[in-house]
Amino acid sequence: MYICICNAVTDRDIQRAVEEGACSLNCLQETLAVSTCCGQCADNATACLERALHETQATATA
Repeated sequence: MYICICNAVTDRDIQRAVEEGACSLNCLQETLAVSTCCGQCADNATACLERALHETQATATA
């Protein structure tokens, strides 16, 4: 699903970025340019980031 239409960033892109070490919206902005244009996706990008971080953490502790 597209999270940032301006920069064509999907939830899978965010998941991949988290797996590669992204841990904040600032990291996502640097690596994917998410929420750097109009900013309307910031809340959805943050929610997606938090889900990805939680899933990654759950996988690591399992």
